[in-house]
Formats: sequence, structure tokens, C-alpha cells
Amino acid sequence: MPMATDAALLRTLWLASPALPVGGFSYSEGLEAAVDAGRVHDEASAGPWLVDQLLLGPARSDLAVAAQAITAWRVHDLDRVRELNAWVLHTRETSELRLQAEQMGKSLQAWAQSLGAFGAPVLQALQAARLEPPTWPVASACAAAHGDAPVREALVGLAFGWAENMVQAAIKAVPLGQGTGQRLLAQLAQAIPAAMDEALALGDDQRQAFTPMLAILSARHETQYSRLFRS
Repeated sequence: MPMATDAALLRTLWLASPALPVGGFSYSEGLEAAVDAGRVHDEASAGPWLVDQLLLGPARSDLAVAAQAITAWRVHDLDRVRELNAWVLHTRETSELRLQAEQMGKSLQAWAQSLGAFGAPVLQALQAARLEPPTWPVASACAAAHGDAPVREALVGLAFGWAENMVQAAIKAVPLGQGTGQRLLAQLAQAIPAAMDEALALGDDQRQAFTPMLAILSARHETQYSRLFRS
């Protein structure tokens, strides 16, 4: 089934692409505040920060939600979809992180609408779920669910898309060079398999959004004097 395999891979790459018009490039998820506070200031400090953020943040929250949401979308369990979406909304630790989840989710729905017939299945599924509003982990899971990629492969794509956005944020905010950015991306790529193991293993009673230092930095970022990013 090479054509089906190619289609699944291409959809995964598409959702991971920085060109996807959901606004991911405009967020640093607290990294810019970490730079302002002097916690991240060069390659040596940026690498561990981003890897820790992946393993302590998305792996335990958004990627775990996306893994469960992909399955829920594929079996048309809209009650489960709404439950996961509500969890995301209720566990954002700052207002700007919640706004990020909402804006990117709404933009994913607008992206599906812009594709016409090609995006219609995703758009119809999101509208049928009546998510108010759709969040990024759940909306992106909907788009991934309409491809044929296994859940883990779809999740790897979403994780790599997050990694690319964060590395670009580090390049701009620290600032760092492109070569440094590639080394940071290599570190994140090495960490992604373990993050996938974590995300796929977590049940509802284990999933969490608890990163106190990042929450403090994000709250400070909301009133930071000078900034490039929306979070």
C-alpha cells in the first residue's frame, strides 16, 4: 500500500510544518521570559531547558491529550473529545498559555475550512463536536486522526512541529545562530522518543499540567516590558 503510506506520511509532515498557518511561530511558551530572566542565555543553557520543557510539559499534557484524542476522533467518541478539550482549557497555568491553545485551535479549524473539500472531513468533525473553543491539542489530533498514520507516528509529527517552533523561538530570543539551532533540534529529536513513551502511557489520572517555574515565567511575560512573542 505505498500510496496510502505516502499519504499518511505527507499528512504527518504537513501538520508538523512551520508553514501550517496556525500561528505557532508567534509563541515561545515562556522561553522569552526565561531569556529575560537570564535563565536561558546561550546554547548550553537553551538545550537542557528545551529538553526539560518537552519532557515535563507537552509529554505529560498536550501530547498525552493528543494521543487519546486521535483515538477518540477515529471512533467518533465526541463525548470523550469534549472531555479532553475541557481538560486542556482548565489546566492552562496562565492566561497567555490558554489564549495560545485557543487561538491555535481556532486557526486549525480555519485552516481546514480554507482547504475546501480536502479539509471538509476535519472541519465537519470539529463542528460536530461543538468545542467552545477547540484547543490546539484536540484540534490537531482531529486533523491527524483523518490520516492513516498510526497514533505514535502522528504524535511524533506533532512533537517535532513543537520542537521546530521552540528552536526558532530560541534563535530569535536568545539570540542564537542557525547552526546552534540545528544542534538544539538534534537534542530535541533524540528526546522525542522518550516523550512519546511518556505521552502514550499516561491515563487520565496520570496526565498533568504542572510546571511551576514555567508558569511563573509565563505570568511575568504577560507584563514584560519588551517582547517578540505572544507567550
